[in-house]
Amino acid sequence: MPLRPRPEIENLEPSLHGSMDHAELKTMGLTPNQVLDFSVCCNSFVLPPELDTVLDSTVISRHPDSEATEFRECLSKKLAVSPDNILAGNGSVELIRLIALTYFGRGDSVLIPEPTFGEYRVACQITGATVVRPWASEEDSFTHRMEETVDLMKRSHPKGVFICNPNNPTGGYLSKRDIEMVLDAREDTLLILDEAYVSFVEKSWSSLGLIGRGNVIIVRSMTKDYALAGLRLGYAVASEQIIGALRRVHPPWNVNAVAQKAGIIALNDTDYFETSKRELGKTKQFLMGELSRLGLELVPSETNFFLVKVANPADFRTALLKQGILVRDCTSFGLAGYIRIATRTAPECKALVAVIETMKNEEN
Repeated sequence: MPLRPRPEIENLEPSLHGSMDHAELKTMGLTPNQVLDFSVCCNSFVLPPELDTVLDSTVISRHPDSEATEFRECLSKKLAVSPDNILAGNGSVELIRLIALTYFGRGDSVLIPEPTFGEYRVACQITGATVVRPWASEEDSFTHRMEETVDLMKRSHPKGVFICNPNNPTGGYLSKRDIEMVLDAREDTLLILDEAYVSFVEKSWSSLGLIGRGNVIIVRSMTKDYALAGLRLGYAVASEQIIGALRRVHPPWNVNAVAQKAGIIALNDTDYFETSKRELGKTKQFLMGELSRLGLELVPSETNFFLVKVANPADFRTALLKQGILVRDCTSFGLAGYIRIATRTAPECKALVAVIETMKNEEN
């Protein structure tokens, strides 16, 4: 009789993501370098020059620092929190799974307002926790009303709540008061606040002061801010008690030496991100304006990507990919009539607009 995994694993549906499918590209006769990737929401600007030499300056013949000490110390100065309040991770997805493994299990319920990042559900289902998934309405631009979320929390008594702020895939951004309402609803409920895209919000508020409440974990991504997707680097900020618990669970040497060094270089380059953020803001306005001119319906967004309503997302994606442009089909988010487009450089955005305009003209 074949060995079987736990029921939670046997019935698990993986979360789908953006980015390039290399096997798909191969069947279409394309290479990654021939594709403009608007499906992932990372900083698309040229990396700081020092990062080009990071491999040459890193000793890879010995184990990395298991605690990522220098990276955390550098990050603590930027965030004005103690290094003891920070845990480095091999990307934010590892941190999300560590949190679920540390705090949730069979018999627990976890509230995940949707549409949102699918890895929250996967992480919780792996542990055997029950996932409660309320859905936001299209009329509200898929943004949840916090009064309704709080009411559901009081009725369902969840062990944890995952909130992506700004939301992926909608780009909606909740206020500090909204988040405080969630924290006030149940002090014994852990709030995981995923701020992977908060750096791209024009007028953001600081959530770091909330960690003193003792029931919140903030998760952020160096991948998005500094285009380090190939290295995988993220971090969690929380009370020392929570970070201590997560540290007991996280595997040793989870962040490789190259990623740690790259993170330090990126954090010390204060001009790179601010310059690229300003430019991405300009290109986002250009792109949204041009797509609106072409008659496409857009969902307002506070960050570096936005939703576009289309008749058939799969067909729209395929048509663009044949022209060397990749966008995100949002059907896997439960948004069957939408694609997501991330902002890139001005020439790349102009190329996208030109291809879509040609497609629209051919339709007519």
